[in-house]
Amino acid sequence: MIEQRGSFVLGLVVGLLVGLSLALGVALYITKAPIPFVNKVPPRTAEQDKAEAERNKNWDPNAPLGARGTGKPGISAAPTVVPASTALPTAPAMQAAAASAAAPRSNRDAAALLAGSAASAPRSTTSGVDPFVYFVQVGAYSNADEAEQQRGKLAMSGLTAKITEREQAGRTIYRVRLGPYNRKDDADALQIRLTESSIDARLVRVERN
Repeated sequence: MIEQRGSFVLGLVVGLLVGLSLALGVALYITKAPIPFVNKVPPRTAEQDKAEAERNKNWDPNAPLGARGTGKPGISAAPTVVPASTALPTAPAMQAAAASAAAPRSNRDAAALLAGSAASAPRSTTSGVDPFVYFVQVGAYSNADEAEQQRGKLAMSGLTAKITEREQAGRTIYRVRLGPYNRKDDADALQIRLTESSIDARLVRVERN
């Protein structure tokens, strides 16, 4: 019984020693062998890092965009601008020029004469009608009652006045006016008459509609 226990213990110890030896051998093999995906690329040297930094210092990310169509890096192709004087004529203009060239010379000369006479003929600008109408204003009041009193005074003198409203500086102004008159002379005569009667009157000119 004692011999069996001694053999068992001896076998256990031998097994442990063999297992430790195998584990140590595997560990040594793994540490000496290259690690996959890590040691396949050799490490960079300081000279390579310096050269890469010099290249990146003057790198322009927009250089490929500017080099399109020129064949030279960093130079952008300027767009071609056609001056207005050299623009191609439109299709209607070309047809009109062709029709003018195909027309007989006598017809072109007659048309030119007619156009010249029409251009040289003076236009009559005096129609004989005054472009303005005239009013005689006898007061401008901020109170409608005062304007009505002024119109009543004029009515007692045989003059028919009208009251018109106008917004001025955020306030409503009531203007008492006589007219309209088509001739400035008539408005001037009425203004003189009112002034001689000690009534403040002013001539107002309004563009005819």
